[in-house]
Amino acid sequence: MKGIILAGGSGTRLSPSTDSMNKHLLPVFDKPMIYYPLSVLMLAGLKEIMIISTSEDTPRFKKLLGDGKELGITLAYREQTEPKGIPEALTIAEDFIEDDNVTLMLGDNIFYGQGFTTTLRNAIKNHRHATIFGYRVKDPHRFGVVEFDHHKKVLSLEEKPDDPKSDFAVTGLYIYDHRAVQIAKKLQPSARGELEITDLNKEYLKWNHLDVELLGRGFAWMDAGTQQSLFEASEFVKTTQQRQGFKIACLEEIAFYMNYISKEALYEKGKSMEKNDYGQYLIEIAERKHSEQYWDSIDHHPMLGVVEND
Repeated sequence: MKGIILAGGSGTRLSPSTDSMNKHLLPVFDKPMIYYPLSVLMLAGLKEIMIISTSEDTPRFKKLLGDGKELGITLAYREQTEPKGIPEALTIAEDFIEDDNVTLMLGDNIFYGQGFTTTLRNAIKNHRHATIFGYRVKDPHRFGVVEFDHHKKVLSLEEKPDDPKSDFAVTGLYIYDHRAVQIAKKLQPSARGELEITDLNKEYLKWNHLDVELLGRGFAWMDAGTQQSLFEASEFVKTTQQRQGFKIACLEEIAFYMNYISKEALYEKGKSMEKNDYGQYLIEIAERKHSEQYWDSIDHHPMLGVVEND
């Protein structure tokens, strides 16, 4: 399984903040937005991940994250010359995906919740052809909506319907088999001139090859693509971290917990940032790994859960 993060786009909804900066590099409280989707793919157990962004911003992501070696993973990069829709990410990454399955995630989506890692890993383990994730929202007419029966069989997909058939939105997290690349190549642009991810998912639905995983109570899903939602996401992360004492989407902590990096590497990374709270947190984790208290708490970490390493 390969991983892809689509972090391109023009970020017009966040202008003027994004007039000189990619929105996925904006902070969501104490870390760049890109950390959140990257943490999801790492928690899923994926070690080969591609970040797709603009030609102007790709060097900035490389400067921030490098080749992934410090996290014990492999990061690759590709450029999207202009925003032509989510499915284009699959065609851009064709040589990266090859014959593998792929998990595609939008760079401005943030997931949080007890057991999320288990849910995601089970979805990947039981994956057949295509899997989407549904989340109950108050205003489904603003989203792509998935309708399903009591067996969770997908019945229909609608893009921003006036009269939604369910109140479950389709989130920006998708799992596909290798056929997704060829399907994406055959899609035609919509009226707004872009390839639509709903159209790709509908192709799988035609063959009865589309599954849905529902994120129920206890989960939070945020799309930090507007000024209001970005502020709310930052407030959520700040409040949750202060109350629980854990950091959300701390890439080094995840890499350490999953045995991708050593305690010494974690400690040194913390020392390089010891004048701020993030660095002090890494040092604390490094010094607590072998204590019973640490392992008791980490087993109940909402964004780590009980992860079995492959």
